[in-house]
Amino acid sequence: MDLAKEHPDKLHALQRQWLIEAARYNVLPLDDRMIERVNAEIAGRPQLVRGTRQLFFGGMGRITESSVVNIKNKSHAVTAEISVPPSGADGVVIAQGGITGGWSLYAKNGKLKYCYNFFGLNRYYTESQRTIPSGLHQVRMEFAYDGGGLAKGGTVTLFIDGVKVGEGRVEQTEPFMFSADETCDIGTENGSPVTDDYSVRKFTGEVNWVEIDLGPDAADADHFIKPEERLHLAMAIQ
Repeated sequence: MDLAKEHPDKLHALQRQWLIEAARYNVLPLDDRMIERVNAEIAGRPQLVRGTRQLFFGGMGRITESSVVNIKNKSHAVTAEISVPPSGADGVVIAQGGITGGWSLYAKNGKLKYCYNFFGLNRYYTESQRTIPSGLHQVRMEFAYDGGGLAKGGTVTLFIDGVKVGEGRVEQTEPFMFSADETCDIGTENGSPVTDDYSVRKFTGEVNWVEIDLGPDAADADHFIKPEERLHLAMAIQ
């Protein structure tokens, strides 16, 4: 039985009431897109974290993906100040995501390494040509996005104290979301690992701070964040 045909006035009243309630609870406009809705920038919905820079400190962890600036589909840089013990650097400096996709900046056998995990299908590695000396140092990864659309590749460049120490390629990237439940961690990696290449997960020294820069802010002529640049960032977010 088609009640809509038998009671058109009731159908109209229900349709009108639905629109009233939908407007009241911000359901409108209706969005029939699929995976695009996962990426807040593409979907056009409000984001927890906006801007082109974010600063983290050692010991922070289990930070949800929506609480981290979105590095996807754009050039970016990750810079960290670390203290390396005499025994050498090993372990995670910063990692986001997990076995199903994500990225990690870490040390293995004293060398700086970067891994990009593409949906758990491919892992792209870049390794420094020399070890990180003991003491206080700044390590940096720059990702130059190829551009030309979503999910493109990019060139990875590694630096220690502003000096280039390695270069590699990531042929494809994830355009929307790394994981529904994996997080971002500083100085270790909780949850499933981005890569099984780790010697250890917890960094053997200290991670003092990590800064993520996006787009034009990722470009730095000397590939080194000076104290006055960090002060400028701190003042800007007061």
